[in-house]
Parts: sequence; C-alpha cells; structure tokens
Amino acid sequence: MMKYGYVRTSTKEQNLDRQIIAMKEAGIEEQYIFKEQKSGKDFDRQEYRKMMRRIKKGDALYIKSIDRLGRNYEEIIDQWKKITRDKKADIVVLDMPILNTSILKDSLKTFVSELVLQIMSYMAEEERKMILSRSREGIAAAKARGVKFGRPKKEKPEDFEEVYNAYKNQEITVNEAITRLRVSKSTFYRWKEEKEGF
Repeated sequence: MMKYGYVRTSTKEQNLDRQIIAMKEAGIEEQYIFKEQKSGKDFDRQEYRKMMRRIKKGDALYIKSIDRLGRNYEEIIDQWKKITRDKKADIVVLDMPILNTSILKDSLKTFVSELVLQIMSYMAEEERKMILSRSREGIAAAKARGVKFGRPKKEKPEDFEEVYNAYKNQEITVNEAITRLRVSKSTFYRWKEEKEGF
C-alpha cells in the first residue's frame, strides 16, 4: 500500500506549506506529495492527473480538506467515486476524520462516510456561492461609493501634446515618443486614441 498526498492552492500567491506540513505529519514522504497551485474550477491539472495515474488498488490518498477534490458538489462526488470505487483506493480527509475510507470497511460505516461526504460537499459549494455573492455585493457597494478598481490610470505628462504633435507630424518615431514620455508603447497608443477620439 502506498500513501499519496495531494495539496492545492487556487493561486500561485497562496502558500502550500500548511497542507504540506499536515501531509508529513500524516507520514507521507515528500516525493509522494503532489503539489498544485492552480484553480480547482476544472480538472485540467497536471499534478492531479499524474497522481491519479499512480494510485492503485489498496493505496490511500490524503487531502487536507474535502474541497481539494473539486470546486462543487458534483466534482467532489465524482472524484470520490473514481478513487474509492473505480480505483479501489482509500481517501483520508485530514480535516474530517470520519471521511477516512481506510477505517470504514463495513457497509454501515461506508454509508455514513458517503452521507457525510455528500453533506460536506453540498455545504462547501453553498459556502463558495455565498462568498461569491458577498464579493459581488461588496464590489457593487464600493463602486456606488466611487471606489475605483484596478490600477489608477497614468496621468499624461505636461509635454504630451508637444510629443504627440511631433509624432503625428512624423518628426519622431513611436520609440522616441515613449522614451521622451517614459511610458510603455501601449500607454502611448491609448493616449493617442483618446486624443484622436477613438
């Protein structure tokens, strides 16, 4: 029997350390921990696919929380079944000890495990919907108060008109114009389009 760990964060900015520490504390060696920093919105994940190819009958997959398997109820249930039924491997959810198929061998315990799984998956999906809804409401309220999102627009320097006219009259190149204005080419073209009314 092999023990594998799968850890994932939704973005590269988030840290995997907490999940990796939990895997090591569960006795999983570093080389058997599959790491991913990619959104769970789909299952086009290289490390996840590699891990799924390695898992065999009798092996165990350790995850920190149930939402590492998927982003919604259907995906979590689908992946759970692929691992436990199709591959006949076990799943251990460290944050929810009752979701440990390696100790739930009789039919009653399996029933309890799958029932809890479905409830937890549903709750995870509802929580994500609530977070998204609150985020949208917060953004809408902030916009109503006049809060601007994104990077602030770069202000045109005082000599923009002079440089723009020189460029328009073909006295200087675009590279000379952006060097004089100390801006990127895309910023210069945006200012040019604004000036020309595009």
